[in-house]
Amino acid sequence: MRTRIIKIGDSQEIRSPKALLDGSGLHGEVEIDLRCGALVISAAAPARYGWDDAFRQMAARGDDRLLDGEAPTAESFAARDWEWK
Repeated sequence: MRTRIIKIGDSQEIRSPKALLDGSGLHGEVEIDLRCGALVISAAAPARYGWDDAFRQMAARGDDRLLDGEAPTAESFAARDWEWK
């Protein structure tokens, strides 16, 4: 299908025919990439996609420890970081 690139303010827009979008199954947010001089539009992955698997793998490797020492408890925080008056 042929369409036009339309200038809107400082941006430009490509209008896609409804039939083309319906056939693609795309909706909501999409990713647009430039590959070999072509624009490729694909479904956007949800935020934090794959994080659960990455965390499980880190735990299995023992690589899920805090980098800045142990997490403070209420008692250690109060004893070390506060001066009570």
